[in-house]
Amino acid sequence: MIWDTLANIPVAQLIAFVLGGLALNFAPGQDVFFASACGIQGGPRAGALAGFGVGLGVLFHLTLATAGLGAIVAAHPGALSAIKYIGAAYLLYLAWKSWTAGPVEPQAQGARRPWSIIRRGALSNILNPKPVLFLVAFLPQFTNPAYGPIWQQILGLGLIFAFTGTLVTMGYGVVAGYAGHMLGKRLGLLNKIAAVMFAGLAIRLVAK
Repeated sequence: MIWDTLANIPVAQLIAFVLGGLALNFAPGQDVFFASACGIQGGPRAGALAGFGVGLGVLFHLTLATAGLGAIVAAHPGALSAIKYIGAAYLLYLAWKSWTAGPVEPQAQGARRPWSIIRRGALSNILNPKPVLFLVAFLPQFTNPAYGPIWQQILGLGLIFAFTGTLVTMGYGVVAGYAGHMLGKRLGLLNKIAAVMFAGLAIRLVAK
């Protein structure tokens, strides 16, 4: 049903949507820096799992946008501010955990706590109010009542965007993980680097 609706969208428009989405995905933002920090701290697998978790968070925002709740949340600055500060507090908590953590072998961390890493990635995205504003502003630009139900178009396009974005973010996490290996994880330096990145994300989140 949803894919039938997407089939009604002109191919040129779909290509423009995918390319525009990829350009946004590759631009370093909070999701990319979060996955990279996890990769630096825990290795390639941890970076990939963090990127996957971020993708799950995008699905949460997509659900809100499809149901029309995203526009409601976006219209209430108080709600957005609350989400923003909760997200910043969470990132500062991760920064503190990373700063005080002892050196851990990357492979061991990725193997022991996969769901914990995925959960952290999802929460980092869910507690960021910007995806709500982005999806509400970006997706409708590529919809048209002539192609079918608008909610089906938003959901279908959003799933495509979430899929490509998840792959890109996971890729960043993997690359950062291999870079972390080369820097020497046993020195414990990378935990400090990850902590600084998490703290920087928290500051960036509340500053805008």
